[in-house]
Amino acid sequence: MPKRKRGVTGDAASRQQAIRKRERRVVKTEEERSQRLSAMAQRGRDRRAEETEELRNSRLSTMAQRSQDRRAEETIEQRNSRLSVMAEHAREHRRIQNFYASRTALYPVVEEHNCGEMDNICLKCGGLYFAAEKNARGVYTHCCHNGKIVEQASVYPM
Repeated sequence: MPKRKRGVTGDAASRQQAIRKRERRVVKTEEERSQRLSAMAQRGRDRRAEETEELRNSRLSTMAQRSQDRRAEETIEQRNSRLSVMAEHAREHRRIQNFYASRTALYPVVEEHNCGEMDNICLKCGGLYFAAEKNARGVYTHCCHNGKIVEQASVYPM
């Protein structure tokens, strides 16, 4: 004969467990809360990345059905509230898009120019220069004019 389980079992146990989890969450700090939420989000991303196309379609159709059921059961006030929130989000999105569009028109995006590293050394004076700064003969002469200008070592006060 199987042994009887002691304590609360079934739905009552899961309800009590949910209550305990909720109470523990209330006591947590904002940092712990954000860590918990980011961990949950990562687990969800991992789970969705591993699901097959069939499971994905099933999950999406279930979500669509739930959303449709929820909309069918909502009152006129709830519907108006939902639609006004959606309209506000759309207005905010359009405002942000217009801001970026006008900013782009006023200040066109300029591509970054990169000459590379300044790691070439002048043989005459030891000055650093970019590789693209050489003249037609392939010689860099801008720092000391090919050794004609000699800079004396500066003495810095201590």
